[in-house]
Amino acid sequence: MIKKFLLLIALFFITACNKNVSNEVVVYHNDFETNDLSNITNGIISTYNNSAVLGQYNNGNFILTLNNLPKHDLITITFDLYIHDSWDGNKKAPDGPDIWEMFVNGDPFIYTTFSNASCTAPDFCSPQSYPADYPNDYNNPRSGAYRTDLPGVCSWKNDPNGTSLYKISKTFRNSDSKLVLQCVDKLVQTNAIDPKCDESWSVDNINVKAITL
Repeated sequence: MIKKFLLLIALFFITACNKNVSNEVVVYHNDFETNDLSNITNGIISTYNNSAVLGQYNNGNFILTLNNLPKHDLITITFDLYIHDSWDGNKKAPDGPDIWEMFVNGDPFIYTTFSNASCTAPDFCSPQSYPADYPNDYNNPRSGAYRTDLPGVCSWKNDPNGTSLYKISKTFRNSDSKLVLQCVDKLVQTNAIDPKCDESWSVDNINVKAITL
């Protein structure tokens, strides 16, 4: 009788614990080292800092489309975002604002600006919005960056601190069988001879997880 009672208690706790266990499935991962652009529209692969990346982009975008996702309740999207060279954040024309956006299934998830200003001169310390949304004007250049000690790409290629790396991570409710991720910029450089050399961005290590609660 005691054994049956203990067994019932054990089954109760196992069942209760299982209710809190989530199942995670990686439905997409790409580090671009194999030049795989499957499911990506406007894909460009280049080499940055001895690694393959998606980009660089200037006044451009890419779209990742995933179909036939397994049944799920949540989606987590993570990737590395590289902000290259002379981004001016919230600075006004002719240098900015330098806006970067992320959409999922057409809905805006990020609408922000980035600044790589060094603040060594009073006229080059333009703030950025990230990690808040634009037009927030209270964050210093490179706020929220994971690394700020990476080389530039073109106009700042000789600057060992010419690129900032941001770790982007978004988890949200979603049960759709199709997911469309779009990343796009609206860079302003009316005074630049070569806009792409002046400012660009790239991404790496895109990972998408479907989570069942």
